[in-house]
Amino acid sequence: MSNDYLNDESCGCSEYKELSRRQFVGAAAGLSGAAAAAAIFPEWLPKVVMASSAATNRDVIVSIFQRGGADGLNLVVPYGDAAYYTGRPTIAIKAPGDTSVPANQRAVDLSNGFFGLAPALGSLLPAYRAGNLLIAHAAGQTFVTRSHFDAQRYMEVGKPADVNLVTGWLGRHLALTQGLPPTPKLTSLGFSTAPLRALGLASGLQKTLVGAPKTLPIANPASFTIGGATNTTAARQAVLAADYFNAPPPLNASALDAINTIALLNAVNASPYVPKNGAAYPNSTFGRALKSVAQLITFDVGIEAAQVDVGGWDTHAAQGGAIGGQATTAADFANSLAAFHADIVATNARVTVVIISEFGRNAKENGSQGTDHGRATTMYAMGQGINGGRVLALGTNGQAGWPGLATAQLESNQDLKVTLDYRDVLAEIVQNRLQNTQIAQVFPGWNPTFRNVTK
Repeated sequence: MSNDYLNDESCGCSEYKELSRRQFVGAAAGLSGAAAAAAIFPEWLPKVVMASSAATNRDVIVSIFQRGGADGLNLVVPYGDAAYYTGRPTIAIKAPGDTSVPANQRAVDLSNGFFGLAPALGSLLPAYRAGNLLIAHAAGQTFVTRSHFDAQRYMEVGKPADVNLVTGWLGRHLALTQGLPPTPKLTSLGFSTAPLRALGLASGLQKTLVGAPKTLPIANPASFTIGGATNTTAARQAVLAADYFNAPPPLNASALDAINTIALLNAVNASPYVPKNGAAYPNSTFGRALKSVAQLITFDVGIEAAQVDVGGWDTHAAQGGAIGGQATTAADFANSLAAFHADIVATNARVTVVIISEFGRNAKENGSQGTDHGRATTMYAMGQGINGGRVLALGTNGQAGWPGLATAQLESNQDLKVTLDYRDVLAEIVQNRLQNTQIAQVFPGWNPTFRNVTK
């Protein structure tokens, strides 16, 4: 793992934790409606109009970030481009018909004669063949940076090179929309509104969700509580609730929402969760996080968004191909997503998953049989409302095609070019699946081109 990644991550973690504390007691956290929007949107943004709570058909969105810069070229293999093999003599994944290696070490053809899934991603084939999984290749942000921290920050806020924009794209979406009416389950538990609209499964709130009302960082929903002795938990919660009830806004609303969230999660976790369709989540950090999200969605307690991170993609050395370090990470990633698909996506038409990474890797392997920081990579969208079962790729002319991996076709002679801005995919999902037409506020400064990502 490179030192720049360690430095970036240490800064990022600190910033996320600082922001989560401010989020808890700050203006945006405890406000709703127009007040929340006014608290977090700068003067230069156009006037916002709160979306009606009547939009009850908007999807729950699960946003996943592959932190570290995922090598899309070895995840969704462009085996139809001969230059892929020229630039990666030791780590390239063999084409589907290459009999020089066992079948389980070849790319799995995606029925287009050009792209194939890495064998480690093979468990995603059912979702792809069901038309629920879209893969976007040569995707990323057009702003050029090779810093993990800068690239992640600008992707999460949804606007490149703007150090003054502190809220995340998903946080702004939630601030621009009113919470949904209470579900029957919430009503049965005594809640008139959902105390928790979104959560980041992390110890500090991810930048993507900053600015969202009724949103908390909760690393493990099964054990979310106030620290201290178990036998005094109820008494301490009662004292805190009484104290904060008379506190000035927004502190009272933020604190009481957090206390109510503890009660809500206790109710959710009162009985063991049994995934549907025999789905088996890996016992990994990512697998457990997706299982927790699935449980909250199934319990129908008003969750509208979740942010989940999965690391391990910074493969400067000993990356491997069909087998090796990246393949191990990819298998856990795919198996966890496959379980979520079987458990939630296949049974719920109102859930959408989006997956991004800050950048890809160099098109050519380095001397350590790894890959250094690059530009374009893959992103993914999954859901019954996604126009999936295909690979979306654009040529340099903006039409369907492929930018190419020959040296003369590469950016700076080393990187796959970004021909699809990730905001095009996200903006279409925000408008068509999340029922929010205020794209100019969610992605300021960007005029998206919809790519037929949604049905």
